Amino acid sequence: MRSAPADRTVDELCSFGVINLDKPPGPSAHEVTAWIRDMVGADRAAHGGTLDPKVTGCLPILLGDAVRFAQIFHQTEKEYVAVLELHDTPTGNVESVISEFEANLYQKPPKKSAVSRELRTREVYECTPIEIQSRKVLLRIRCESGTYIRKLCHDIGLALGTGAHMGDLRRTTTGPFDDRSLVTMQEVADGLAYWREGSEDPPINITDVIAPAEAALTEFPTVTIARSAAQAVQNGAQVYAPGVITVDESLENLSAGENPTVVCKTKDGTAVCLGTLVGSPDDETGTVVKLERVLV
Repeated sequence: MRSAPADRTVDELCSFGVINLDKPPGPSAHEVTAWIRDMVGADRAAHGGTLDPKVTGCLPILLGDAVRFAQIFHQTEKEYVAVLELHDTPTGNVESVISEFEANLYQKPPKKSAVSRELRTREVYECTPIEIQSRKVLLRIRCESGTYIRKLCHDIGLALGTGAHMGDLRRTTTGPFDDRSLVTMQEVADGLAYWREGSEDPPINITDVIAPAEAALTEFPTVTIARSAAQAVQNGAQVYAPGVITVDESLENLSAGENPTVVCKTKDGTAVCLGTLVGSPDDETGTVVKLERVLV
């Protein structure tokens, strides 16, 4: 078992940590992830959702064993700020037309994409004009993971009758991470350099740059298990009722058939596994959590 999140050394953070990176324009998300992996000396790394080379903003980088749950970012909300560039001066009510795109939308991925070009639906939870200046509209978009903002801008242009394309784009939120805690590539490099030099009072601490990997799991309800149960999970066992200490209040009154994804942690906050809630601790002997990803 690894140390509690608050007690981890820098080496432990590099092997089970997360960096809320402010991706710069130019390189791809894959390139940036590889650079971070090499900078910190992690054996592997994964990012929390592709960003095109020109796009900036929130790109969580999972380090070491944390890559085991990288797929959770496929389930999390994303938020963007985009510049919608209209091809002509609009004549109708721009705000009203844009609000109609807060819905389940049909989208086909563009030709240059990593997924098959099949028609699919993605939900836009919020699409709000922040500012309108002539033929430019600054939009805040909160949406389901996998939504193509470039395609959304194109479709809004069609609905307005002007035509449009996406200008600048910045991601401001990815799941539990947002632009209030972003760090730059330079800050990562500086934090590592000061740590390796053994600076006593550095301008930036590496522990302010790399967070425990549990920071990426805060949106999931928690099942707290005993350390003995965690050791059994480490050897491939399911999470059985005798090993469960507590469950989040949100899990106590579920409807029949609801089986949410949960994160199992020990009392000190160490993530042990991700799994599906399939039973109740009140069953005394049954399986409470069916394993999906073991993290220890």
